[in-house]
Amino acid sequence: MTIRTKYSCPKCGNHEFEIGEVFMAGSILAKMFNFEFRRFSTVTCLKCTNTELFKTHKKDIQNVLDFVIGK
Repeated sequence: MTIRTKYSCPKCGNHEFEIGEVFMAGSILAKMFNFEFRRFSTVTCLKCTNTELFKTHKKDIQNVLDFVIGK
């Protein structure tokens, strides 16, 4: 999802971002069994590709979007 906001990139000042998700395993056992239990929402600047991670639960992505959009 691509959005344009009042929020600006801390690196280049751009106002256009892409929102995504990334999943990560935290322990060696989780990696061995391919179990990803840490979810992060990503906000990536479309100009310089600077990416910020926000730890979220599946239902909390809306909170990240509200922060970035500035509602």
